[in-house]
Amino acid sequence: MARPDLRRNDEMRKVKIIKDYTMYAEGSVLICVGNTKVICNASVEENVPPHVKGTGKGWVTAEYNMLPRATNTRNRRDISKLKLNGRSAEIQRLIGRSLRAVTDMEALGERQITVDCDVIQADGGTRCASITGGFVALWLACKKLVDEGVIAKMPLTGQVAAVSVGIWEDEPILDLAYAEDSHAIVDANFVMTEKAEFVEIQGTGEGRPFTKEELNKLMSLARRGTGKLCREQRKITGDLG
Repeated sequence: MARPDLRRNDEMRKVKIIKDYTMYAEGSVLICVGNTKVICNASVEENVPPHVKGTGKGWVTAEYNMLPRATNTRNRRDISKLKLNGRSAEIQRLIGRSLRAVTDMEALGERQITVDCDVIQADGGTRCASITGGFVALWLACKKLVDEGVIAKMPLTGQVAAVSVGIWEDEPILDLAYAEDSHAIVDANFVMTEKAEFVEIQGTGEGRPFTKEELNKLMSLARRGTGKLCREQRKITGDLG
């Protein structure tokens, strides 16, 4: 059965990353993956959470929010961390873990970078777009620190990107839009480095259990997708190696 937007099963949606999207953040991008659009702002603060204070190491964290009309019906606005819904809390922890996986905290020094990911339009894959765009925003903020002589070297040790895969109409597919994600038999997110190393895998048999063979097919699709996303990132960051 043909996909709703007529893409091949192994085809990504169109990806665009626009840097310096806002004026004030040390690093800022708008990432568009198909109709999903996320603003990622990276802010540098000269302080750290209590658990790393005095260690000489820095910290990278993230916050995630979906704006009220990012979807086809209005969501309630998350007005404070105390009222942050469970989905948003889980996603922002995932973003933070993913970005920390490629950050040398000693090279960053005793300062914190917070990456705010605000979804302005959602059509599936918002957490994956946030990680992929969030990395570029983080790189821009770190480059500013290096250029200004605040830190001696780039603290990022590699790239990280994320993509959704799934089984829809009994076919493994790459980069699920909402129409596919909402009816997927299997839904998974892969967070990977540019070397195809795994940072995190989230997968659920929504409609039925899935086999090792199906998981291997999904893994291959995810490698293809994150490879493309890393190439898009390098249009801005260049080769980190």
